Amino acid sequence: MSLSWLVGVLGFLLLMIHIVPLAVERMRYAWVRGEQRAEYEVAGDAMKHVRFEELSRAFRLVSQRVRPSVVQIRCEQPFTTRANRAPVPFGFPRRRADQGSGVVVASSGYILTNAHVVFEATRIEVRLADGRRLPAKVVGQDRQTDLAVLKVGAKDLIAAEWGDSDNVDVGAPVWAVGSPFGLESSITFGIISAKHRAGKAGNHYQDFLQTDAAVNPGNSGGPLVDADGKIIGINTAILGEAYQGVSFAVPSSVARRVYERILRDGYVRRGWLGVKPTDMTDELAKELQLEATNGALVMEVVRGQEDNVSPARRAGIEVRDIIVLWGEQPIESAADLFSAVGATDVGTVIDVTVVRKGQRLVLPVRVGERPRNIQ
Repeated sequence: MSLSWLVGVLGFLLLMIHIVPLAVERMRYAWVRGEQRAEYEVAGDAMKHVRFEELSRAFRLVSQRVRPSVVQIRCEQPFTTRANRAPVPFGFPRRRADQGSGVVVASSGYILTNAHVVFEATRIEVRLADGRRLPAKVVGQDRQTDLAVLKVGAKDLIAAEWGDSDNVDVGAPVWAVGSPFGLESSITFGIISAKHRAGKAGNHYQDFLQTDAAVNPGNSGGPLVDADGKIIGINTAILGEAYQGVSFAVPSSVARRVYERILRDGYVRRGWLGVKPTDMTDELAKELQLEATNGALVMEVVRGQEDNVSPARRAGIEVRDIIVLWGEQPIESAADLFSAVGATDVGTVIDVTVVRKGQRLVLPVRVGERPRNIQ
């Protein structure tokens, strides 16, 4: 009797081992299908009440909001072959009028554009949205972020408002405005495809928004705006020689800071630590007997000049230290470190957390000014 009972129990357990996972799986699939059907039905019902003419009107309103602030820029420049300039499809005359876009960011006549648009320009002319053509001068430029500030002799201009690129989600709708191939006041539509595309142009200080809004030569320096018509980026780069569905913009969080520093100082006083970092890899982590692969590994500590010893050297940062925190900001890569240091005001004392031989150390660093001769 007891043997039969035991066999029965074992049989029941074996049956449950096979049946329960199958039942759970079927329940999970049924739950997902239920959610999808609910979304399907809700969307279908909602679409019956959507007035697509209102959506079209919203698009038009965004265009009307930002276009008065967008300008066309023409520059007379000597013949140069600059690798960072958007390509010109019909070749290079000996002297030519280069062109790009810009956006009015102050009613008193200040305009933000790309540094590569006005680089080495001998004469700059800005065409405002109302048709006026005005000479412009360069207030300052920052080639590290490819941004420049211009000034025209006009007042009461319509300035675009700043948006917040940090709070823009991937998938959010965006509009790019500019003068592709000289076709002024052109507007294209897309979405934010990705954020924090750092170093895509070979520069650690560039931390782009990626979009699929069409950007072509001549769009450079024009604004990327959100659904409120506010600036969330400055269109700067594409992959390849023509638009292929991928474009990049300097986020407004960076552009606004650079604009304000140029306006204040004429150039960007960028924070400097004085190390040459590299990204952590699985191989490096294994060599250093570490489990985590986050952080920026210090490959070299810059000595600096006698009267300007590097901040890292003064603070006691050493080769093979792994920088994991800049203040309270996590450092995942070398690009993160460049961005965090560069954005810190010169003279600020900040706690830097490093991992050294498996131990975490906190080292106070007084941020220096990045030497302007360092590219």
